[in-house]
Amino acid sequence: MEAADEEKAGNGRNGRAEEPAAAEQRGGGGRLRGCWGFLRRNALVVLTVSGVVAGVALGAAVRGAALSPAQVAYLAFPGELLLRMLRMVILPLVVCSLVSGAASLDTRSLGRLGGIALGYFLGTTLLASGLAVALGFIVRPGAGASALNAPGLGLPGGVPTSKETVDSFLDLVRNLFPANLVAAAFRTYATEYKMLLRNTTSGNVTWEKIPVGTEIEGMNILGLVLFALVLGVALKKLGQEGEDLIRFFNSFNEATMVLVSWIMWYVPIGIMFLVGSKIVEMEDIVLLVTSLGKYIFASILGHFIHGGIILPLIYFASTRQNPYRFLLGLITPLATAFATCSSSATLPSMIKCIEENNGVDKRISRFILPIGATVNMDGAAIFQCMAAVFIAQLNNVDLNPGQIFTILVTATASSVGAAGVPAGGVLTIAIILEAIGLPTNDLSLILAVDWIVDRTTTVVNVEGDALGAGILNYLNEKEKKDKEQDLKEVKVEAIANSKSEGETSPLVTHKNQVSNTTSTADPESKESVL
Repeated sequence: MEAADEEKAGNGRNGRAEEPAAAEQRGGGGRLRGCWGFLRRNALVVLTVSGVVAGVALGAAVRGAALSPAQVAYLAFPGELLLRMLRMVILPLVVCSLVSGAASLDTRSLGRLGGIALGYFLGTTLLASGLAVALGFIVRPGAGASALNAPGLGLPGGVPTSKETVDSFLDLVRNLFPANLVAAAFRTYATEYKMLLRNTTSGNVTWEKIPVGTEIEGMNILGLVLFALVLGVALKKLGQEGEDLIRFFNSFNEATMVLVSWIMWYVPIGIMFLVGSKIVEMEDIVLLVTSLGKYIFASILGHFIHGGIILPLIYFASTRQNPYRFLLGLITPLATAFATCSSSATLPSMIKCIEENNGVDKRISRFILPIGATVNMDGAAIFQCMAAVFIAQLNNVDLNPGQIFTILVTATASSVGAAGVPAGGVLTIAIILEAIGLPTNDLSLILAVDWIVDRTTTVVNVEGDALGAGILNYLNEKEKKDKEQDLKEVKVEAIANSKSEGETSPLVTHKNQVSNTTSTADPESKESVL
C-alpha cells in the first residue's frame, strides 16, 4: 500500500512538472495558428505590399543592364495586362453600380446623400488647394531653380496644348451631356483651335484663333456617371415596371464584382512589373531628384499632411471613430493606386475592400465611389496648385491675392474634369496657368517628376473618396437608428393614448366590453354574443 501511495505521489509530481511544458507547447501552437490565420485573412494585402517592394528591387537590379526600349516594353508587359484588365471592368462597374445605387435609394435619401457628398468633395478639394498654395509659399520650391531645362533631364519635349479657360469649362459641360452614349464609352469631347488668316479693312493681316470641336480617345466618364444616375432615378419612379431592369443591373453589378475579385489576385504580379519598369525607364533619377527635389518634397509633404492628418480628422470629427483603423482595411486599393496612378483603375478594388473589410453599405459605396473617382480629386488639386506656384516662382513672378484666389477656384473646378488616368492632372495645370497669365512652356518640368508625384496624388484621391463613403455610411446608419427610435416612441404614445381614450369614450368602452365578453365567454356562447 505504501509503495502504491508513493508511486501515485510521484506521478502527481511528474504531472505537475509536465503541465507548464504542455501549456507552453499549446501556447506556441496557438501563436502559430494565429499567425497563419492572420496571413490567410490578409494574404492579398501582404502579397500586394510585397509586390511593390519586389518591383523597386527589380527596377534597381535591372537598371544596370542597359535595356533597350523594346526590352523595357517587354518588362512592363505583365503590368500592362493588369491595367487593361482593370480598365476593362470600369465601364460596367460604373454604370451598373450607379444605376442600382440610385434606384435602391429613395428620392429624399438620394438628394440628402448627394448634397452631403457634394459639400464634402468641394470642401476637401478647397482645403487641399489652400494647403498646397500655403506650402508653396513656405517651402518655395521654384526659388533658385531657374537654370533647369527639360532636355538635361532626359524628357520628351511634348507639352500639352493649352486651351482657353472658358473653352475648358464649356467642354466640361458638354461632356456631361454626351451626344452618343456608345461613343462616350471610348471617346470624349475636346476643343481644338484652327488659325484663320483675316484681312482687315486697313490692309493689315491678322491671325484669328477659331475653336473647333473634336472627339479624342478616352472614356467620357462624366457623361456616363450623369446618365447612370438619372436612369436609376427614372427606374425608381417607374415602380413595378422598372423592377426587372433594376434586378438586371444589380445582377450585372454583382457579376462584375466577381470578376474584380479574380483580377485582384493578379494585382501583386502586375504591380511588381509596373513599378520595376517605371524605375528602369528614368534616365537619371539622381539628377532629377537633386534638380527638382524641393518641388517633389513640397508636393509629397502636401499629400502627406492632407491624406494623413486633415482627411482623418474630418472623418473622426464626423463619426467619432478611428480613421486609421478604417484605412487599414484599404491597404490593397491604396497600393493599387500607388502602382497604377489611376483612380479609375483603383475603383474596382476599392469597392470590393470597402464593403468586405469595412462593412460599408453597398448602396452607399456603389453610389458614392464612382462619383468620387470622377469629381473628387484632392491629391490632384494639391499637385496642380503646387505646380502653379512652382512655375510662378521659376519665372520670378510674385502672385497677388487675385491670382491666388484664381488658382484656388480654378484648381477646385478643373480637378472635377481631370481624367482619372496617369498624368491626367498635367493637362489641367495648363488651364490654371492660362487663367493667371503664366507661360505653359515649363510644363515639361512638371512632366519630369509626374511619375513620382502622381503616385501619392492618386493615393490621396482614392483615400478621400473612401473616407467620404465611410462618413456617408455612418450618417445613413445614424439616421436609420433615429427613425427606429422615433417609431418606438410613437408606438408607446399610441398605446398610452388608446388606454386613456378607453376610460373616457363610451364607444371604445362599449367595444372593450364586447371584446371582454367574447374573451371570457366559453366557446359555445361566442356565436350568440357576436
